[in-house]
Amino acid sequence: MIDELVEFLGKQNAVVAALFAGLFTWGVTALGAAGVFLFKGVNKKLLNGMLGFTGGVMVAASFWSLLSPAIEMSSGEGFSKVMPSAIGFILGALFIFGLDKLMPHLHLNFLKTEGPKSSLHRTTLLTIAIALHNIPEGLAVGVLFGGAALDVPEASITGAVLLAMGIGLQNFPEGIAVSMPLRRMGLSRWKSFQYGQLSAIVEPVFAVLGAFAVGFFMPILPYALSFAAGAMIFVVIEEVIPETQQEEHSDIPILGFILGFVVMMVLDVALG
Repeated sequence: MIDELVEFLGKQNAVVAALFAGLFTWGVTALGAAGVFLFKGVNKKLLNGMLGFTGGVMVAASFWSLLSPAIEMSSGEGFSKVMPSAIGFILGALFIFGLDKLMPHLHLNFLKTEGPKSSLHRTTLLTIAIALHNIPEGLAVGVLFGGAALDVPEASITGAVLLAMGIGLQNFPEGIAVSMPLRRMGLSRWKSFQYGQLSAIVEPVFAVLGAFAVGFFMPILPYALSFAAGAMIFVVIEEVIPETQQEEHSDIPILGFILGFVVMMVLDVALG
């Protein structure tokens, strides 16, 4: 199945392939959000375990799918070889840090609002928060497809497909993590689902932007890959991990993190 998918996307324009991949990751988020139609709630331990899994996938993808190829494709030796990745990584983290400060949003635990003061409803603020944190995932997929289209050895269609699959895996619990709390707040199932899936609408948009940018400016590819990695790591440390440590039984999300990391590592190394 993966071979057929790689062959199909390999025949597409990079922007079109990135769009398909972004729509897939968005669709998996919607699938997770649709759980609100089937269940009254979700066990907190299970949700934390799934969010831990999400963090593990993101960290593994950041290294094997993004940082490692970025370093390998950079020219030079020693410091000159690693500096583009170091600069891109820092800029990616600062990008999400800046968005966190400039955009009003609400964390999953509903305990505090961050960013400028806003009169927006709490549901909107929560959706904005998840959408902000989905931006680097869309960028990562798009940049990798863009690099593969340029025949860069370190960026393959297979690797891009596997990255999209990994992000899709971790988007499923994200959809649940948004829609279920909204349902508990009193929203209808339909509105809870709408907000849950809407949080990932940025992924196909930024996937297209990432592929488009790399296609025009190939020299930025190492910077772009590491930029996406830095942004993803920032999200894991700032949002995902702290959310799983709010309750007792914090060992469950830790085990989930380990599992997610191993799954993504195996997929990328064995198949990529």
